[in-house]
Amino acid sequence: MNTAGHSPATARRGLDLTPFRGLRYNPERVGSLAAVTSPPYDVVVRPDGLHHLQSADPHNIVRLILPQAGTPRARNEQAADTLRRWLSEGVLTTDPEPGLYVYEQRNGDGMLQRGLIGALRVSDPAEGVVLPHEDVMPHVVADRAALMRATCANLEPLLLTYRGNGQAAAATVVVERTAEQPPLLSTTTEDGFSHRLWSITDPADVERIQKDLAEHQALIADGHHRWATYRCLRAEHPSPSPWDYGLVLLVDTARYPLRVRAIHRLLHGLPVADALSALDGLFRVRRLDLPLAQALEDLADAACAGNAFLLAGDGAFHLVDRPDPDLLARTVPADRPAAWRTLDATVLHATLLDHVWRIPEDSPAHIAYIHDTVATVEKAERDGGTAVLMHPVREEVVRDLARQGVTMPRKSTSFGPKPASGLVLRALDI
Repeated sequence: MNTAGHSPATARRGLDLTPFRGLRYNPERVGSLAAVTSPPYDVVVRPDGLHHLQSADPHNIVRLILPQAGTPRARNEQAADTLRRWLSEGVLTTDPEPGLYVYEQRNGDGMLQRGLIGALRVSDPAEGVVLPHEDVMPHVVADRAALMRATCANLEPLLLTYRGNGQAAAATVVVERTAEQPPLLSTTTEDGFSHRLWSITDPADVERIQKDLAEHQALIADGHHRWATYRCLRAEHPSPSPWDYGLVLLVDTARYPLRVRAIHRLLHGLPVADALSALDGLFRVRRLDLPLAQALEDLADAACAGNAFLLAGDGAFHLVDRPDPDLLARTVPADRPAAWRTLDATVLHATLLDHVWRIPEDSPAHIAYIHDTVATVEKAERDGGTAVLMHPVREEVVRDLARQGVTMPRKSTSFGPKPASGLVLRALDI
């Protein structure tokens, strides 16, 4: 049994990252590694995205992370059956010894990100080790938990960041020395990113990394629902067990800064005309007959001066800014720090969704959260809904709020690049 843990006497107060025996695709049994990877489960957004990935290779990872069947139970059983079949057929194989994995992503724009994939001890927010910055939706946590129970696996790593000591940090020294060696795998996905993976199995190197990380706390950059799922499943299993740990990618943003992008909203059943008419006298609204890129520039300019949003779905863009101060005073909770009260996401949820448009934020029938800007606009235009395009918040704002124990409205940020799903998995029964 892979407990991937330490005894309570040796548990660290900081980040506790533990080696594990990774499950990886056998290159001889799949068309290509690129063809079996996928974005994280919640980023498969384009209209034909799921079908495209399923068609890319019969063994694409979406068949595990987004199984398709008539009921939730059938979907989860299908994923579990698929995982067992791929293991028995040798499509997925287990690495011979436990390791921490160095993961690198690089693109043609000069973006380079390296981090460590391992099994991280699951902790509660009160411990101050892993800091959430967003609320979660219970139905999504329940969905992910059911899938993990059925497959008995962590199918994709969530993304955590920490602030190390830069290039001289012990973990970074090991990571960069490892990245000079031939990788276990190398592939380039259709988004132009190259991906490389190495394994660190030397006990001395593992200990150096663990000692370094034990001095740090991490911010959840992407994967709040999966982290909440880890906590839920840990509570279901007596400790010690494999469920005490969860699969993560840890990136030192002092060495490899991430990009922070917004997550947009698609409001089903609310035509743009109705959305705009409800704003009369409450916000300033300006129609922009501009291409998307230029409209986003205008949004960025407006966001520098205060809360601003870009509405789309009727063939044009509408810049919404300068909210009525009295409206904000009535609708935004006053018991939070000023940095939280002035967030665009706060004003969107507390003022626009709750008060003006009266749209429940946790109802998939009324609202969708989409990372891709173009996809959000296209879906709104096709379905007759309203796209609400957001301007990203700065990472330091996110981290400062998280350290105060203040969570942002759900789906407030999109850190990236996100790890590709399908490069390494963690089985909890091996």
